[in-house]
Amino acid sequence: MTLEPQKNNFNYIFLGQSILKYKVPLDIYNTINDIYETKYPELKPANKQLVGKIEKEHSLFFDGADSDKMTCHNYLPKDVLIWFKQKFKHYLDWNKVKEYEMHLNSAWINSMFEHEYNPVHVHQGTLFTGLSSVMILKLPKSYGVEYSAADKPQNGKLQLLGSSSGMFANIDYQPDIEERDFYIFPYDMRHCVNPFNGPGIRRTLAANCDVKYNPLINRGIS
Repeated sequence: MTLEPQKNNFNYIFLGQSILKYKVPLDIYNTINDIYETKYPELKPANKQLVGKIEKEHSLFFDGADSDKMTCHNYLPKDVLIWFKQKFKHYLDWNKVKEYEMHLNSAWINSMFEHEYNPVHVHQGTLFTGLSSVMILKLPKSYGVEYSAADKPQNGKLQLLGSSSGMFANIDYQPDIEERDFYIFPYDMRHCVNPFNGPGIRRTLAANCDVKYNPLINRGIS
């Protein structure tokens, strides 16, 4: 696919595999929140195909084979879909992945309330190879009381787990998330979200993008 070049302001985290962090433009952020809040009664529940211990998991976009778990639909406008594709393309190009094909597979929103959580898991789309993401849409004013070790807060934390090993390796990333943060990482990078205590909503979006590529070429073998 061909996408217009776009300036990308991002941060880079390396856990054996790359995590890229972007800041979501305000118009994209507002559009997604508005669609979720105004179209909520129409949105398809996504619980059947997700592992989260979360009641309110709803799909905004799915472009895969119809099944008893999900059928094709789209609530996202063209400019939002293009923005997602631009960011996934930037991730692949920045990581020097060559001769690939991308397919935006799905996007859904998790609204987490007190005591809900996402266990350690990985993602997949139509393919086992691809990129997933987390966008921060809304956060509670407080994550509540830390029952112990209050100086090392864990409530509501997003945790990404790398696959590297050995001395001095960085294998665990717990960002101090803010609204409008957007993280992209490979399908097979394990990640989880801890529960929090008290009132409020922790709302995030996840989007999956299949990537078809030749792993030999992308290891520098011609």
